[in-house]
Amino acid sequence: MENNSQGSSRRKFLATAASLMAAPLLLDIPAFAAPAATKLRHVCIGVGGMGGHDLQRFIAHPDVEIVAICDVDGERLEKAAELVPNARRYQDWRELLKKEAKNFDSLNVSVPDHNHFAVAYSAIKMGKHVYCQKPMCHDVEEIRKLTEAAVKAGIVSQLGTQHASGKGDRTAVQWIREARVGKIKNVYLCSNRPGATEAYRFPGPRPEGGESPPASLDWELWTGTAPLRPYHPAIYHPSKWRAWQDFGTGWSGDIGCHIFDAVWKGLGLSAPISVHARVQESWENSPERRADTWPQSNHITWVFPGNEMTEADQLSVEWFDGEFYPPEEIRAMYQDGEYPAESAMLVGTAGALLIPHTKMPVLLPQSQFSGVAYPEMEERDHYHHFVDACLGKTETESHFAQTGPMTEAIILGTVAIREPRKTLEWDSKKMKIPNHPEAERYLSRKYRKGWKV
Repeated sequence: MENNSQGSSRRKFLATAASLMAAPLLLDIPAFAAPAATKLRHVCIGVGGMGGHDLQRFIAHPDVEIVAICDVDGERLEKAAELVPNARRYQDWRELLKKEAKNFDSLNVSVPDHNHFAVAYSAIKMGKHVYCQKPMCHDVEEIRKLTEAAVKAGIVSQLGTQHASGKGDRTAVQWIREARVGKIKNVYLCSNRPGATEAYRFPGPRPEGGESPPASLDWELWTGTAPLRPYHPAIYHPSKWRAWQDFGTGWSGDIGCHIFDAVWKGLGLSAPISVHARVQESWENSPERRADTWPQSNHITWVFPGNEMTEADQLSVEWFDGEFYPPEEIRAMYQDGEYPAESAMLVGTAGALLIPHTKMPVLLPQSQFSGVAYPEMEERDHYHHFVDACLGKTETESHFAQTGPMTEAIILGTVAIREPRKTLEWDSKKMKIPNHPEAERYLSRKYRKGWKV
């Protein structure tokens, strides 16, 4: 039960959020929260790219019926329809929600980051269960509001951190909680994936002018809540939109939820005290790039309150990507080949724990822990676990009450990126940055007319 101060803070937040997001989308949808029975009637919003993978994973569950699919790109929609020919097809998710309100129980949100909140929040207000790709939302305020809404509605939720259900991350969480390497002194996260900078992180600025979008693509719908930019091939759709502040959350926002998840869960972290970022100088010194793109390299440092799992009363967690790497002495702790390009390293008072992304964790030094066996764990599919939770059989691994605060901290890192070299103090209850209030403009966005919820 909430105490009075928590209840007051929560009511104040909801009132503030409501005033900021006052103009509704043109949807007249009755709340419908009938529980799923033996079959989960599911809807897929976004069926290309990662959305195509999501669709296939949901199809693979024997107790799922895909009743409708939606994509702003008609070609992708038709391709997906080959897999689910009986599903009704839509290009506009708002039309789908309105017409199918009584026909489905759950949906997945697999669209660009800038439209996550509008889709997921609208579904939650209808009482629908939601699987949302990471990061949960584009902005800190959106994450807070979506988390609050999911908890209040009592719906089943799952963030698309699919590896959180894997044996590797679950083993890491267990070992952290068992204090296998003692009290944690420092944490180092990294995503230095080869080729990622060239493929996904454009230096910018965006080209002048634009072109007509392909006939199959509804560019106005794709743009959704963001400013309507001229369409240009090869830099937005498909898959390249993460490079732009209008649409994506940068590399740390994209991959951070994967790398951070086991650390956050295992240590039981709460909102950070402060966040600081360094970026590459070429981006920092270019006003045009800073107004438009995300940096190609970031070093973010959060300071969290310590707890019974940490050595001190504060814990430093650092993130490295692009041209920034974890310190050499940290990488040297792993001597069984090349240091994993995407990983988390927890340095403790009695050793260290390396969590390579998508692989099993390693206790270091290995000679010290040679007798430690991996715990017995059943295989688990992140998508199917969500389905089973919707059917009342289990609870989800990455529900919003857990992943919301984590994603909020990660996206707060993107605020620090846009204010490099400044230590931003964070007042989580008030959602304020008291020592640099000018940075608060990055906590939320002004939605394009007609797209507020």
